[in-house]
Amino acid sequence: MKKLSIAVLLLGTILTAAQEQEEKGKQIEDIIIVGNRSAKRTKLDTPVPVDVINIDKIQKSSPQMTAQDLLNYVIPSFNSVRQSASDGTEHIDPVTLRGMGPDQVLVLLNGKRRHTTSLVNYQNTVGNGSVGTDLSTIPIIAIEKIEVLRDGAAAQYGSDAIAGVINIILKKNTGASASLTYGLSGRNDGDTYQAGVNYGASLGKNEGFVNLSLQLSHRGKTTRTQNHDLDIFGNNFAYEFADNPDIARKNDDDIIKERGLTRDDFNFQVGDAQIRQGQLFFNSEYPLNEQFKLYSFGGFSIKEGNGYGFRRLPSETSNVVSSIYPNGFQAVLGSQIYDISYAVGAKYNVNNWLIDLSNTLGSNTFNYNISNTNNASLGAKSPTRFYAGAHSFLQNTVNLDVSKNIKNFNIAFGGEFRFEQYQIKAGDEASYAQYDVNGNIAVDGSTVSGVGGAQSFIGFSPRNVLKKDRHSTAVYADFSYDLDKKLNIDVAGRFENYSDFGNSLNGKLAIRYEFVKNYAVRAAVGTGFRAPSLQQQYFNNSYADISTTGLKIVTKGIFNNDSKAAEVLNFDRLKQETSVNGSAGFTLKPAKGLFITVDGYIIKVKDRIVITGNITDPRLSDPNVVGKGNEVESGRFFANAIDTETKGVDVVVSYDWKLGGGNLNVNLAGNYTETKITDFHFPENINTPRDQYFGPDQINIIETLSPKTKASLGLNYGIGKFNFLVRNTYFGKVIRDGFPFGEVQEFSPKVVTDVSVGYDITKNINFTIGANNVLDVFPDLQVYKNSYYGVFKYAPVQMGTLGSYFFGRLNFNF
Repeated sequence: MKKLSIAVLLLGTILTAAQEQEEKGKQIEDIIIVGNRSAKRTKLDTPVPVDVINIDKIQKSSPQMTAQDLLNYVIPSFNSVRQSASDGTEHIDPVTLRGMGPDQVLVLLNGKRRHTTSLVNYQNTVGNGSVGTDLSTIPIIAIEKIEVLRDGAAAQYGSDAIAGVINIILKKNTGASASLTYGLSGRNDGDTYQAGVNYGASLGKNEGFVNLSLQLSHRGKTTRTQNHDLDIFGNNFAYEFADNPDIARKNDDDIIKERGLTRDDFNFQVGDAQIRQGQLFFNSEYPLNEQFKLYSFGGFSIKEGNGYGFRRLPSETSNVVSSIYPNGFQAVLGSQIYDISYAVGAKYNVNNWLIDLSNTLGSNTFNYNISNTNNASLGAKSPTRFYAGAHSFLQNTVNLDVSKNIKNFNIAFGGEFRFEQYQIKAGDEASYAQYDVNGNIAVDGSTVSGVGGAQSFIGFSPRNVLKKDRHSTAVYADFSYDLDKKLNIDVAGRFENYSDFGNSLNGKLAIRYEFVKNYAVRAAVGTGFRAPSLQQQYFNNSYADISTTGLKIVTKGIFNNDSKAAEVLNFDRLKQETSVNGSAGFTLKPAKGLFITVDGYIIKVKDRIVITGNITDPRLSDPNVVGKGNEVESGRFFANAIDTETKGVDVVVSYDWKLGGGNLNVNLAGNYTETKITDFHFPENINTPRDQYFGPDQINIIETLSPKTKASLGLNYGIGKFNFLVRNTYFGKVIRDGFPFGEVQEFSPKVVTDVSVGYDITKNINFTIGANNVLDVFPDLQVYKNSYYGVFKYAPVQMGTLGSYFFGRLNFNF
C-alpha cells in the first residue's frame, strides 16, 4: 500500500484545561458535572482539579482516533500503551491515572457509572492483575466532551474512584456531522480507516432531543520484530541448536537451505494486533412538561481482533504436530468482544428540588477463537482452529439522586443499588483436553504423545466454568457552600454494604479560597475504598508461558481464592482496598489569557489487590492436590499483598494570544508521579520464596514500568481558514525488570512530536493532514536477555511501538 505523503509546517499541543481556550473567555462557560452535584461550578472554581476536553476541537486536528489515545496525549497524568503478544490485553488497552491501576479509575457515562470489562490483565503488562474499563467501546464521534477529575472521589461515587474519575458526556446537539480518516505508519503497516456519522434532531417543543452516532473503524496489524535482520541462532533456532555446537557453528542460511525452508518460515509476528470495530450509540431526552423529563442513552459495540502468541518451533515435538506444521507455527488469538450499555431515567423538578431516578445496565463479553495452532495430543487428527471459551461481566445500577440549591448552599443525597455478575464459559473440548494415543480423553495411566489443549491459548475447561454474582447498597450525602466564588467548601460522605465482604464508610472534605481576585488556593482530603472485583475473586485458567527455568514453553495456572490450591497454600480470601487521598494546589490568572494550575497529591492504599508471581510449589503439579487436569508448573493467585504510597504533582499553564491576525494558544503541562510499595503482606504459612510470591518483576510493574514524568509543550495557531497544530510530548524514563531470566534495563526519556495542518474548504468541510510521532521515535532497543532471543526488538513502554504514523481526515458539519 502506497505511503501517504505529508507536508507539515508547524508543531503543537492542545491540552486538558486549555482545550476550550481557542477563543477568549470560553473556559468560564464550561460547566462541570463530575466531582460535585452543584450545577453552578466551572473548571476555574472547583476545589479539586478537573480537566475538560472538548472533543470536537481536539479530534479534528489530532492523529489519535479513540478516547484513550486522545487522553494519553492531552492529559500527562493519564497513560495508555498498546501491548503485544499479551493474550486479551492486546485487544483492550489498560489505562491508568496518576500512576494508579486501571481498576482505581472510575469511568462514568453522562454522569452514570459505566461497567468494566470482563478481562483480567495477567500477562505482566501495566495494570497487571487488574480489571479496567474499555474506553474504546465509546465512539469518538458520539462524544461532546470528557471531564477528568484528578482527585479521589470514592466518598462521592463509590468503589474504584481512588485515583480519580473520567466522565464521558455524549453529544446532545441537533444537526449532522461526519468524519472520514485514513492513516498509515511510516513502515507501510498499521493502516487505519475510520468513518463516523452523528445526527441529532429535536423532540417535541420543550428542548427534547435524540442524538445518534454510528462509527466503523479498522486498525491493521504492525510488525516490529527483527524480521529478516534476525540472528537466527540468537532467535528461533536458539531452542533447537543451543546444545549442539557443531550445528551452531554452521551459517544460518546454510541450515535454512538444507531444510528446504526460507527465512520467512522463522519470522515472528510481534506488534499491534489487528482490530476491527463497529459502534452504534444514542443519547436522548424528552420533556413531558417543564418539571418532568425522561432520558435514555447507551450503545452497542462489537470489536474483533487478531493478536499473536509465541512461535512454536519444529523441534518442540511435544507442542507441534509435524505433519500439520512441519516448520512450526505462530498461533493467532482472535477476539470477539461484545459491549452493551443502556440507561433510562426520569428527572423531576419540584420547588427547586431535582429528583433523578435511573437504571443503568452494562455488559461485556469476551470470546476467544484460536487459529493456526494445534492440540498436539491429537496428532494429525488435531483441528487447527478452536473456540476457546469466553468470560462475561454484567452490571446493573439503580440510582436515586436528590439535590437542591439554596442561595449559596447545594444539598444532595441519594442511594444506589448495584448488581454484578461474572461468568466463565467453556470452550470446545479439543481446546482444553489432553487425549491419549487412541484419541480418548487421557486419564491416570494413559499414554499420551503430546501436550493437550490449543497451543498458545488453552481453552477454558468445565473446571474453570462458573457463574458468580453479588450486590451492594449505598447511601450518600453531599453538601457544598459557595460564597461569591471566593470560598468553596464541599463535604461528602458515603456508606456502602457489599454482600460478599461487608461495609465501607468514607468521607471527603474539599476547600477552595480565592484570597485575591484570580488567585486561589485549594485542598482536599478524603478516604476511599475499592472492592475486589468479581473477576479478581473468581478468574481462573491455564495458560502457556515461558518456563521459569527458561528455554521451553510450559503450562502455568491462575487459581481463584476458593480453589483447593489456594486452600493448600494458605491464601486468604480477598478483602477491600482502603485509601487516604490528599491534595493541595493553587490556581492563578496573573494576566489576560494566562491560566496556571499546580496541584500536588498523595495517595496511600492499604491491602492493594495484585496478582502474585509464579509460585512453583510442588503441590501445584500434584493431581492428588489440585485435581487431575489442573496440574501446572507454577500458579498465580490474587492477594491483598501490598501497601503503596503515590506522590505527585500536576502543572498546567495555558496562554492565549492574538498574533498576526490569528489566535495562538501556548500550552505547557506536566505530571510527576512516584509510587512506592511501603509494605508487603506475606502469608505466614506459605512455603515459597518471597521472589516468587511478589518478586522484582511484579514490584517493577507497580513502581517503575510507567513513566514517572510526562509533559507536553506546544502551539496551536488558527488564522483564516488554516489551523496549525504541534504537540511535543515528553515521556520520562522507565525501568523494566526481566526477572526471572532477564535483567534490569533502563529506557531513556523520549519526545514524541505530533503535527497537523487543517484547512476549511468551505464553512462546513474541513480537511486536515498530519502525523503522530513524525520523527519516528521508538523506545530504546531491548537488551538481548529481555527480548525473547531477539524477537521482541522493542518493549511496549512509554509511547508504544508504532513509530511514525501519517493521516488525512475530512470533517463535515451540516
